[in-house]
Formats: sequence, structure tokens, C-alpha cells
Amino acid sequence: MKKSDNLPLKLLVGIIVGIIAGLFLPESAMTVVVTLKYVLNQVIMFCVPLIVIGFIAPSITKMGSNATRMLGVAIVIAYTSTVLATLMSMVAGYVLVPHLPIASTMEGLRDLPGVAFQLDIPQIMPVMSALVFSILVGLAAVWTKAKTVIAVLDEFQEIVLMVVKKVVIPVLPFFIALTFCGLAYDGTITKQFPVFLLAIVIVMAGHYIWLAVLYGAAGAYSGRSAIEVIKHYGPAYLTAVGTMSSAATLAVALEGARKSKSLRPDMVEFGIPLFANIHLCGSALTETFFVMIVSQVLFGKLPNVGSMILFILLLGIFAIGAPGVPGGTVMASLGLITGILFTDPATSGDATALMLAIFALQDSFGTACNVTGDGALTLILTGYAEKHNIAQS
Repeated sequence: MKKSDNLPLKLLVGIIVGIIAGLFLPESAMTVVVTLKYVLNQVIMFCVPLIVIGFIAPSITKMGSNATRMLGVAIVIAYTSTVLATLMSMVAGYVLVPHLPIASTMEGLRDLPGVAFQLDIPQIMPVMSALVFSILVGLAAVWTKAKTVIAVLDEFQEIVLMVVKKVVIPVLPFFIALTFCGLAYDGTITKQFPVFLLAIVIVMAGHYIWLAVLYGAAGAYSGRSAIEVIKHYGPAYLTAVGTMSSAATLAVALEGARKSKSLRPDMVEFGIPLFANIHLCGSALTETFFVMIVSQVLFGKLPNVGSMILFILLLGIFAIGAPGVPGGTVMASLGLITGILFTDPATSGDATALMLAIFALQDSFGTACNVTGDGALTLILTGYAEKHNIAQS
């Protein structure tokens, strides 16, 4: 058995061990846990811009004259997926939210200790900067036929792939274990989670429904097996649950997608890193449902349909620019929430705080939906490339 083949087992063990340890460890031990988690997070997040550059830029150069068209197609289908997912969530909200027995209390949590020492490892550039840099360099290299730069990018891709295999993937189980240890210690799992359990279950059902729709459409359009794609996404899903970040899950998602026989390798190397930063259907679906819950909890009514549709159309744009970090979608769209839905200054603060709190409870599952959905969009890209006779690089 190859080392990467037992990654799902390692991730599950990490989650279980982390939760058990968090329930019993004293504060002094948690200081070590928090510090180790901080350091590992710094290492993982440092590698993310390298992964984005190392895969997207070379993939664009390999597509040659078709690069600009494929980039446009990718952005359109990512936006469409996000908007349609949120519209489905809005309909479910109007039907279900008025009947949910949701409480608004978020009290009784313990504070995690601070880090013993702070080892900062700054990224060479922010994730979105790396994304824009990769696109511009890749396109410019194609336009100018810069053979030397193209060769350098190909070699850099091999270097980054080795970093992923030797560094990022091996430390992920430990990082996830430390994350769940902290969640168990402060009471998020045992105290906060039950408060909105019903709402979270509904949202997760929405995730799975949308993934079924997305993969069904992708399989029908491409003429290839969608099951052959999604069956390799188990490790990526579990990693996303633990890291709560599409960017931090990128290495595992790439590894899984590369195993699929239904996906063209050139589309995988181009699509997966790109969609990790612009396709946030699960997070946007969740945010839409939860803003309706918050409105019902605080004001006793749901937002009007016009405001919700405007919010959704703009949220799809904001999601494309949301950073690949935990809570990226909701943090990037706070201006929309307070500017369109919760406009009263006297109550917008309470609404924002409650929104952030309940969104954080399921952030990991929304991220897992985002990551898994990227495989379906990459299958659509594969189908598009085949239908338009775009040669495989």
C-alpha cells in the first residue's frame, strides 16, 4: 500500500485523537497544542501560494492559444455554480427557517491559552495575489511565446509537487488532530454545536444535494463518469473538514483529482488550484441559509425576496474574490450582509456577531463542499475541452 493511500485513515484517527485529547488535557498542555497548531498552520499556508503558482501558471502555458478562453469558461461555471447553489438555499430558507426552533445563545465556552511563542512564516505573497500573478504570467508567456519562462515554470511545478508530497501531506493529520483538540477543549463541539445542530444538518443536506446536482450535470455534459471523480475525493473532504480552508486542502485535492481517469491531467492542474480560490458554492449556500436564520432569530421575519436575490448575485462575485482562509466567504461579504440585509446600525452588530458565530460552527463542512465541487467543475472543463477539440497538453 502506498503511503498516500491510507491518508483518510490517518485523518480520521487525527480527528478522534484530537477530540479525546481536548476533553481531558489541562490548560498547560493546551498551550503546547495551540503553539504546535500555529506553527504547522504557518508551514501549510506558506506553501499555498507556491502550489497556486506551481500548478496554474504552467497549466496555462500548456494550453497555448486556448488559455484565455478556458480561463473565461472556468470563471463563468464557478460563478454559475455558486449562484444556483445559493438560490436553492434561499428557497429552502423560505420554506424551512420559520419552522426551526433555533436558539440564539452562544455562551459557556472556555478560552484557549495563547501560543508559547510565535513563529511567523509569512507567505511570499497573499493567495489571491498568487492567483492573479499565475494567470498574468501564464497568459503573457503564451502571448510572447517565452520558451525559457515556460521551461522554468514546468520545472517549478515539479519542485512544488515534491514539496506537497514530502511536507504538506505528511503534516496534515497532525494539524487536524491539533485543530479538533482545540475545538473540544473550548467546548465548540460539546456546547455550541447542539444549539444549531438542526440548522447545520439541513445545510449539510443542501451541500450533498448540490454536489449530486453538480456531478450529475458534469457527467451528463462531459459524457464521462462522475463517480470516477468523486470516489477519489474522500481524503480531500476529510482534510477540508479539519483545516476549514480550501487553500490548505489544495495539495490533497490535487492528489485525488490526478487519480481520476475521467479528468484530463491538464485540466486538473489548471482547474483544481483555480477553483480552490474562486468556487465557494458550499460556503455561499451556507451563508445564504444562515443569514435567513439570523434574520428570523433577531427580527422575527425573513428578508424580502428582492433583497435576497440582490444579495445572492453579489455574493457570487464576492465569493470569487474571497481569500482561501477559514471564514473567507463570510468575512469578504460582511459589507453585503450589513449593506443589503441588516442595514439598521442599532442591530447590525448583533446580527454580524451571530452570523459569524453560527457560520464558524459549520465552516469545515462548507469548505468540504467547496473542495469536492471543484472536481465536478474540472469535469465540465474536461468535457468543454473535448467538445471544442482543445488538444491535451
